[in-house]
Amino acid sequence: MTEPMPATKTADFMSATWEQTSLTDAAAAVEDIYGLTGTAKRLSSERDETFLFTRDDGTEFVLKIANPAEDPAALDFQDGVLLHLASVAPSVPVPRIVLTNEGEPSHTLSASEGPRIVRLLTFLRGELQYRTQACETQSRNVGQALAELGLGLETCKSRPPARKLMWDISHTLDLTDVTDHVAPQRRGQVEAVLSEFERAASTMTELSRRQIIHNDFNPHNILLDPAKPSEVVGIIDFGDMVHAPLVNDLAVALSYHLATENWAARTGAFLDGFLSARTLEPVEMELLPVLTRSRLAMSIIIAEWRSALFPDNADYIMRNHASAWQGLLNISDLTPAGLKTLVPNHSKA
Repeated sequence: MTEPMPATKTADFMSATWEQTSLTDAAAAVEDIYGLTGTAKRLSSERDETFLFTRDDGTEFVLKIANPAEDPAALDFQDGVLLHLASVAPSVPVPRIVLTNEGEPSHTLSASEGPRIVRLLTFLRGELQYRTQACETQSRNVGQALAELGLGLETCKSRPPARKLMWDISHTLDLTDVTDHVAPQRRGQVEAVLSEFERAASTMTELSRRQIIHNDFNPHNILLDPAKPSEVVGIIDFGDMVHAPLVNDLAVALSYHLATENWAARTGAFLDGFLSARTLEPVEMELLPVLTRSRLAMSIIIAEWRSALFPDNADYIMRNHASAWQGLLNISDLTPAGLKTLVPNHSKA
């Protein structure tokens, strides 16, 4: 994501606006807060100001200056998770928090629009997965990476602020009131998924494994080794984390493997990789198909709803819509038994 951000921030993701930070001021803030000298380059960002900061010796970092309307508790939660992973799972390739001169994970600047929280993270080099050629080996390694990330998060005591996140599968039925925005030729399919989710709600109460989950494990947030694009070298964007059933994280990630003709092989490889590092309980495997369909239905509903609200940004909002629809069609009748046949080496999962 290296496209320049427009000079004027539009009120889409959040309602707040702010005066854009100059590159000179961004670099000066890093020197003042972190004692590092270098140059800043603006990166595109939906909800804050993000810069690539290059220290004089060539070391790269990511500087984030938060939206003034951002909840400080949400950023504290993200920082706590990243610090936890650095402590208990240092081999999991995620950004590391750089502490301020005062030894804090963030610093608050006073601005005319309100307080703005500054954070500096290490920069992870790699090729975003969506820019690479997909293959089964890649899917297997991505599945294993998700399992290893989840194991690192299993003992995390940090909790998100008490709010509902639109993209939390647990709240799928909250979208019932906006399905009228879905085109008629798709509405019946997504409403059927919502009904299926509602029927499965009692079984979902049996899900005992709940923890912090990434909740956005998609090809735009996974970095691969450019020289060997089947190897995962980075996991980014922890802004959608929730405390939820473990299997929800698997459903989110799985939903991005379903739009191609070889979706069954890629799905089997992904699950094989995940299950090589972490087992699933029977009820989790039973619910995985409906949870995955629910995530795909959410993607379709939210995209069509929000593109109607923000037509000027429709291209961006709808960027994953076609693949979500194709994925939903591909697994519309996938059963738990059918899912198990894709991973015969783990038939007891």
